[in-house]
Amino acid sequence: MPRVIDTDERSRLVAEAAWRVLVRDGIPALSVRKVAAEAGLPPSSLRYTFPTQDSLRIRAYELVAERLASRVAAIGPGGGWARSTLLELLPLDETRRLEMEIAVALGTAAMTDEALFATHRRVHQTLKDICGQVVCSLGTAPQKVEAETQRLHALVDGLALHLIRQDRGEDTGWAVRVLDSHLAQLAPAPRQ
Repeated sequence: MPRVIDTDERSRLVAEAAWRVLVRDGIPALSVRKVAAEAGLPPSSLRYTFPTQDSLRIRAYELVAERLASRVAAIGPGGGWARSTLLELLPLDETRRLEMEIAVALGTAAMTDEALFATHRRVHQTLKDICGQVVCSLGTAPQKVEAETQRLHALVDGLALHLIRQDRGEDTGWAVRVLDSHLAQLAPAPRQ
């Protein structure tokens, strides 16, 4: 009897293997053959799901956005939703750091890779949309929503980049304090 393959699970495992190759060896080494070896699969079986390097890069990038969206969706409504959501965008632990390293590497590659660029735009828009949801949830005046969304998005992106550029194990609390300070500025003043 033929073995049933969970294509979603296989796709995730291959994308995670691509992440490991990318972080360890860099973009030039991200080939179907290397990723297949990392995943413990024969290259010929991998080529059905990922016939090109482009398809492999796109899937690896999409997995970053899927994981982020899943974590944000799991945050329950409540008074701390905005802060909790934004903390998910920052690489404050090894899992999120790895995801951010992948997003930066593939986002940089997308600037000269037409096939990857559309995925980059979708991931970028997802992050901006999350920032917009946070800004709206804080009761920002409608005429200020777009400007505050752009400012928050730039702040989160900048903090994330600084965090992955610092040494592993260094304190990340500074980034949380900067974010908290910005959130305090966004929150409307209490009515008297």
